[in-house]
Amino acid sequence: MKTTIISLACLVAASTAAQAQATKKLSATKANDYGLIYSLPTTVIDITVEVEKIEKHPGQFYEYARKYLNENNPVTTNSVAWKLKSVNVNARGVINPKEQYLMTFRPGYTPYLLMDENDLPLAINTEDVESPEAPALPVPVAAEPTPLQTKAARQVVSEEMLRSVSTAKRAELAAAKIYELRQSRNDLITGQTDQMPPDGKAMQIVMDELAAQEAALTAMFVGTEQHSTDVRTFTYTPGDEVSRHVLARISAIDGIVDADDLSGDPIYLSLEITQKGKLPKNEKGEPKTMPKDGVAYCIPGSATLKIDYRGRNFWDGSFDAAQYGVVFGLDPKMFSDKKEPSYVIFDPITGNIVELGSKQE
Repeated sequence: MKTTIISLACLVAASTAAQAQATKKLSATKANDYGLIYSLPTTVIDITVEVEKIEKHPGQFYEYARKYLNENNPVTTNSVAWKLKSVNVNARGVINPKEQYLMTFRPGYTPYLLMDENDLPLAINTEDVESPEAPALPVPVAAEPTPLQTKAARQVVSEEMLRSVSTAKRAELAAAKIYELRQSRNDLITGQTDQMPPDGKAMQIVMDELAAQEAALTAMFVGTEQHSTDVRTFTYTPGDEVSRHVLARISAIDGIVDADDLSGDPIYLSLEITQKGKLPKNEKGEPKTMPKDGVAYCIPGSATLKIDYRGRNFWDGSFDAAQYGVVFGLDPKMFSDKKEPSYVIFDPITGNIVELGSKQE
């Protein structure tokens, strides 16, 4: 087992990752030989993909849309299309089982280790740790009913329209009703009707009903269009550099599908390592050596990440990652000093040090 450690993580350009933390506190006491075991993180990237579904259906009178409503582009066939709407990228830390450490302290001030809900170290000798805000991620949105799926659509069909066996006649009656509704709305607005609603609320109810009926009749000519969204999160563990790695695909029929489903167009991920973590240097410019039984932490490296779809870039940013870094350590004596014990706060995403100071300051 390696010596002590702590690992932290920084994220990237515009996002933090992680839910509100449920922490736990471990104390270095005689019962555990003043030793605490912990693991450094591996930095993973959660990529949340939001797609939009657009579903179109023609109305029963689409052939008469131009004749009666002067509409030149009605929906003429059933269709379903999916498009990539947004991409959110967030980093978080997960336990790296290969980077497990034992931090050993000497008797004196009783140091303690604060761990997050994923058992990654947050701090030593302090609980004053800010919980990162959960990222604002999109949620799936169901399609709203079309005008033809409303109560108004049933109310607006007259008895004469129901009796007629001629599509052309029904279209003529529906168009006449549209213009009648428009005239009724205009009369209400100008106050030229004999039966005005008693108050503003009643007026709004009448206006809304007229609008719903007109929308239903109009949809019989121009057709309907429904929009809904689907959301899926993919977890990617950065490693070697990659170019145009297929993260997932978007199918014209099924929306988001797995990378190996060739029915969809690929969402590409490209990663470039921009910097490797380096050990700190002494006055001579030589890399420092790890303190004996040092409290290990990670000095992370960094990389850039790009997400592209159909030639358009949806996300482009940089992030720090533990796996591109090196492990160094702090002298454990500084945390058990009775007169002036130190504290340290870690980043649970990369294992880096966020803050280091004295509790007596």
